[in-house]
Amino acid sequence: MGDDDRLFLIGAMGAGKSAVGRALAAALGYEFADSDTDIEQHAGVDISFIFDKEGESGFRKREHRALTGLAARPRIVIATGGGCVVTPANRELMRTAGTVIYLQASVDQLYERVRCSSHRPLIQTDDPRGALARIVETRLPLYVDLADMVVDTDGRRVKAVAQDIHRALIARDSDHNPE
Repeated sequence: MGDDDRLFLIGAMGAGKSAVGRALAAALGYEFADSDTDIEQHAGVDISFIFDKEGESGFRKREHRALTGLAARPRIVIATGGGCVVTPANRELMRTAGTVIYLQASVDQLYERVRCSSHRPLIQTDDPRGALARIVETRLPLYVDLADMVVDTDGRRVKAVAQDIHRALIARDSDHNPE
């Protein structure tokens, strides 16, 4: 790997950020961190509770603090929360601190992956698929604009996605640092 030793995985809930992040970190010999898990560990409560008590704005403030702390670590793969891109300071932090990889998936695939989850507060509605589609539509321009690399995860195994990212990073680094 080149000078970028921080990798940020972005994308909607269910895109595979945590699973792919763990596999990618293992392949690279990097630390893995999940920003949502970091928030929960520091708060001592789950994200649904934070949303209930502090609302989305309170959660986003916690998310920025978590992302800032994680981004200070070298040799790390960070799985971000699906909405971390809505905060301009988070986008700037990721853009300047490392490589941003957008894990893209169709709404149908995302819904299939998260439909039974009870810890996704933004889709706890009467129409979870519709809520998810609206979230994806709103955030898609932010994901695309921020991404250094876009990887499709629809119908793909975690290990294959992680291997593709690893190969792409190696190829990119060899293009930037010819021997």
